[in-house]
Amino acid sequence: MENGGGGGGGGRSDVPDDANEHCPGTQSEDAGKADACAGCPNQQICATAPKGPDPDVVAIVERLAMVKHKILVLSGKGGVGKSTFSAQLSFALAEMEHQVGLLDIDICGPSIPKMLGLEGQDIHQSNLGWSPVYVESNLGVMSIGFMLPNPDDAVIWRGPRKNGLIKQFLKDVDWGEIDYLVVDAPPGTSDEHISIVQYLQATGIDGAIIVTTPQQVHEVR
Repeated sequence: MENGGGGGGGGRSDVPDDANEHCPGTQSEDAGKADACAGCPNQQICATAPKGPDPDVVAIVERLAMVKHKILVLSGKGGVGKSTFSAQLSFALAEMEHQVGLLDIDICGPSIPKMLGLEGQDIHQSNLGWSPVYVESNLGVMSIGFMLPNPDDAVIWRGPRKNGLIKQFLKDVDWGEIDYLVVDAPPGTSDEHISIVQYLQATGIDGAIIVTTPQQVHEVR
């Protein structure tokens, strides 16, 4: 997919097109005050503008109201088996006859479609929103991998644009009434992790699973 270019909003209504990379958003309490705001042409406006609740967060809460449990899967480094764990956890829950959703928010390196044999599948849209791709009748999957014209296409996006798609996944995907939503996060600690935790906190996230291995190279300190 095309390079995200500047730090623009990329789908986030609270990020100006000419914003700096890592923009916290105009509705954030840190708007105009965060380190990322230094030198931004909108800094003064953001710092003095009245703040209000993010309407997208309200939409996310409403969308996920029928999801009973939300589990975030994280890792400090890549290559530790995080996505494999997310996929196997989802299958295990589905085998127990739960209704399960698996959300892949690794925007720049989606691996879930390949792991589940879903490469080449497309996302369909209805009047209820984006429909997940189903690997089993009770296991739906959503990933940016389903949006790529070619599975080898690179996604080179800045933070605000990636966060915008994550927010869109949360508020626009029609999971229906499900028991578990497993969220496979990208490795590391970056914008995507801050955003997903912020968005899911409002919905009542149940917890997080951190996948690691004992090698020192996989430590993050």
